[in-house]
Amino acid sequence: MTSKLEQLEAAVNAVVGERIVSLKNALGEVTVVVSPAEYLSVMRDLRDRAETAFEQLIDLCGMDYSSYGNDVWEGQRFAVVSHLLSVKHNWRLRVRVFAADDDMPVVASLVDVWPAANWYEREAFDLYGILFDGHNDLRRILTDYGFIGHPFRKDFPVSGYVEMKYDDVQKRVVYQPVTIEPRENTPRVIREENYGVK
Repeated sequence: MTSKLEQLEAAVNAVVGERIVSLKNALGEVTVVVSPAEYLSVMRDLRDRAETAFEQLIDLCGMDYSSYGNDVWEGQRFAVVSHLLSVKHNWRLRVRVFAADDDMPVVASLVDVWPAANWYEREAFDLYGILFDGHNDLRRILTDYGFIGHPFRKDFPVSGYVEMKYDDVQKRVVYQPVTIEPRENTPRVIREENYGVK
């Protein structure tokens, strides 16, 4: 008797086939990696084919793999990770696609496949700078329109580049260079005997 995850893996293999870069079944989840050239067609097939029937896009997010864990990441830097749900089959799938170019990360938009992708893709664009080809309203969603950079990139400074404050003379909000000096956080150690003991 095959498990639910093995059935899902077989169904995904039947639908996606040789377009799979890698497929991993670990920790009770199936993750598929596809190439950016095949991404849109794979997602349409995962939605439309009866074997998989992924009717819902649950989540879509950007990832920056410039440093990953304690090791140096060897592959492409930016990825888009989508989580799909099939109500019909009661299973979930994670699909990952790496952008081909680290300097200008671009992947296909899923808005025409699942309209729910709209805000998720705008968030990935805003926070990671990932562009979505075919998205008709790709603009910032969480940061200010004048914001410079993408704050979830691992090379973005913790304090940012500019700060915003109200100027009493101009009677408006203005941007200025960051005045916060970087400091090293040293954990406070309390060395009292019987500390925390009742």
